[in-house]
Amino acid sequence: MLQKISTKAFSGYGPIQMLYPGTAVSSHDSGIGSIGRIDHARFQGTHHIPMHPHVNDEILSYFRTGQVRHLDSEGFSETIGQNRLMLMKAGKLFYHEEWIDGEAEPHEGLQIFIRPGIKDLTPAVIFQDIEPIGSKDRWRLLASPNPETPLQFSSQTWIYDAKLSPGTKIDLPPLPATGLTVLLYVYQGQISVNETTALVKKEALVVKGEAIAIRSSQDAELVLFLTDENAPIYKGGMYSGNKNVYVFKLTWTTA
Repeated sequence: MLQKISTKAFSGYGPIQMLYPGTAVSSHDSGIGSIGRIDHARFQGTHHIPMHPHVNDEILSYFRTGQVRHLDSEGFSETIGQNRLMLMKAGKLFYHEEWIDGEAEPHEGLQIFIRPGIKDLTPAVIFQDIEPIGSKDRWRLLASPNPETPLQFSSQTWIYDAKLSPGTKIDLPPLPATGLTVLLYVYQGQISVNETTALVKKEALVVKGEAIAIRSSQDAELVLFLTDENAPIYKGGMYSGNKNVYVFKLTWTTA
């Protein structure tokens, strides 16, 4: 099964656009397995997102341009960007704020809200340095449920990225388990899948039980999600859970 998710599936306002991927394939769940929500943010200038809570979310910050200063209730104060990722495991309750520096170049990136395996885990924050060339024309594993990655989810979730040169053709990476659902997201550029389905920036493709071939027609950046829809997850997270369970409005100010 192949199901395309167009840019029309995004909602939100201002510089933060929100994708609930399940709404494209289901009428009863806004997420797909453990993939609860994907925020695609683009800020110009300096902004402040004040201290706000998270409950039962596991949030991967994947920022590709600009710098973000993160401060939280666990005592961490760190700058993250294209060479430094962050996984916030909110658990029972967690607060954080962000200062966004988009002066030299626009700040753009993803905040990915993953559903935890169980509710009310102990909060934790993990940082991981990555190499800029580590995903050139190949898949790079960023986070998984296994100790092989410092960024470790409590649910059966894997996230990869790849930066493709024009004309590059790649397949899916070897799947770590059987029966996984795949969500392929185009962060930048344009690709074709199986030479028939075209995807551009902020479009995605849900893949179940099929092999696919991906070809880039120009420079492209991809983020790949794998989830086991039969594995245990908690769907009541503040951001990652079914959007009918809890709605929280995020605000920001221009510094």
